[in-house]
Amino acid sequence: MAITREKKTELLETYKERLQQSSALVFTNYRGLSVSQLQSLRAKLNEADTDFMVVKNSILGLALEQSEQSQPESLLTGPTAVAFVGEDIGRGVTALLDWIKAERMGEITGALLGGSVLDAERAEALAELPTKEETLALVLGAISGPARQVVQMINAPNASLARVLNAYVEKRKEAEAA
Repeated sequence: MAITREKKTELLETYKERLQQSSALVFTNYRGLSVSQLQSLRAKLNEADTDFMVVKNSILGLALEQSEQSQPESLLTGPTAVAFVGEDIGRGVTALLDWIKAERMGEITGALLGGSVLDAERAEALAELPTKEETLALVLGAISGPARQVVQMINAPNASLARVLNAYVEKRKEAEAA
């Protein structure tokens, strides 16, 4: 059944909006998935700030073109569903892969990341990226490390002086006791 011009325009706008909000797109083959499985997958991905949509290839291609993004021609063939991953790429792709492995259904066919088209293997490797929380912890550690060293250097002379004075006091006490 053909879709109306209004529906196509609505889809185009939806895709363009999702493209603007996404840091990556992960393309999947959804053959064999039931409606309840798709709903289950969507629910799991929503927890990871990722939207999952069955797409119309030609309209998504047009949305990518109008958004001045790369055209993954090889990924826009056959039945396609796309995970529009939010800002936490590692978490979104990990959630998708976990669901695929648990259900033994569907497969990742590729991804679009920062203008680069990735094959299936490289798309799955995105799951190895650290999550947003892990990245923030690494950055905080990198920032606080030098600051901690500066504090230790500033406190070092005072600590040394305190140890010398303490040793002198102990020595005096021993001398008086003897």
